[in-house]
Amino acid sequence: QVLLVESGGGAVQSGGSLRLSCAASGRTDDIYGMGWARQAPGREREFVAGVNWSGVITEYADDVRGRFIISRDNARKTLSLEMNSLKPEDTAVYYCAASTKARVEFSLGAYDYWGQGTQVTVSS
Repeated sequence: QVLLVESGGGAVQSGGSLRLSCAASGRTDDIYGMGWARQAPGREREFVAGVNWSGVITEYADDVRGRFIISRDNARKTLSLEMNSLKPEDTAVYYCAASTKARVEFSLGAYDYWGQGTQVTVSS
């Protein structure tokens, strides 16, 4: 089993920045890709950003590309999401995810483990 714990959520005004972190524990040697997803009230969970095992290959949803940056530190077993130029429509619960699949894939279905989520609220 892999345990993922997110932190860093909160409330911020439009145009502001937040940095989310995710700490992995347990069978972390099984982890390949990692990513972030979000779910706003009344909407389905959606992919936000993903990164491969080495951190070299990244992918972003169209509406966050250029504003968000995903990164990982395998030595510290952490994943981060730097969120800039935040908009009210970024308001959601953000989830950290991990995949045990060796192939590089960026979609919600690629992930096997999920954190409990952290709330991000952006006010106008």
